[in-house]
Amino acid sequence: MSTAAPNGGRLQRLRAHFDSLGALDGSLYLLDQLLQRASAGRLRVLRYHVVAQPLTGSAAAMRPDGKTVIVPADSQHPLVGSFPRPPAVIAQRFANGAQCLLATVAGQFAGYLWWQTGHYDEDEVRCQFVLAQPARSVWDFDVYVEPRYRLGRTMARLWQAAEQHLQQQGVAWSCSRISTYNAASLNAHARLGARTVASALFIVVGPLQLSLFNQRPGVHLALGRSSRPVLRVAPP
Repeated sequence: MSTAAPNGGRLQRLRAHFDSLGALDGSLYLLDQLLQRASAGRLRVLRYHVVAQPLTGSAAAMRPDGKTVIVPADSQHPLVGSFPRPPAVIAQRFANGAQCLLATVAGQFAGYLWWQTGHYDEDEVRCQFVLAQPARSVWDFDVYVEPRYRLGRTMARLWQAAEQHLQQQGVAWSCSRISTYNAASLNAHARLGARTVASALFIVVGPLQLSLFNQRPGVHLALGRSSRPVLRVAPP
């Protein structure tokens, strides 16, 4: 049996992968995937851009939708049990002071958006992101929409509600980290005016972690799981 067609398909996917990510991030992504599979997740190579997105009210012109309701949610909200994360993770977020906007469509859980003030402790790698202008910026994370609503306007309505809520509090920027392996997310944020304010590379070997930044602290070596670098994030 010939293997030319499957091999040709793999080569096409590999070429498309490098076309979308570029040589550097394409190579790092492949290295990360190989190491992760070979080590059962103990070895990772992760690269992020930290971006700041202006809160400009860009989604304010959308028409109201009577079926979609977006409200702040606390730990006692009856739909918290529908969140697609472990209950302990959700409980810890609320305990840390994170705030959540919940979207429902016809009374059913449709998605959420989270943000944190002051600082955010990253959970994929060990790093604390500290907001240099906490009165004017927040850190958003884990923006999620249920698959059946992803072709609609649920995401845009969530972001519109978040912009309105935060602007009323005097917040002008929302910061976040985006994997450089996720070209679609980087492009989507760029279309909304996001600007890259920092970049970081993390090399993880079990409990050891080497962090490389394009600004202070520059280089950080963590010899145990309790050690983490601190990166100050300032809007442009």
